[in-house]
Amino acid sequence: MSEQINEQELVQYIVGKTKADAKSIEIVLNHEQAFINSAKADSKGEIDIDLDDLVDYVLSKTNVKLDEMTVEAILDAEMAYLIDKGEAGYLD
Repeated sequence: MSEQINEQELVQYIVGKTKADAKSIEIVLNHEQAFINSAKADSKGEIDIDLDDLVDYVLSKTNVKLDEMTVEAILDAEMAYLIDKGEAGYLD
């Protein structure tokens, strides 16, 4: 994540949107970061992440005790936060 993103602010934003507990959100975000770090950038330097693949990856981790809908809600809320901050967007 960019230095401009305050992780604590992000987690609190997601808590407010999803009602998931902060520790579970942090676990999901850590696994998400590992998934993104292993993704390959295209010729433009952009990384295209398939949400279904990401959710499956997160759910496959033994320390994730959330259901699929909650993981998706956490990731959706994170994306909304990042878009609001101008840090991310969707590829057309």
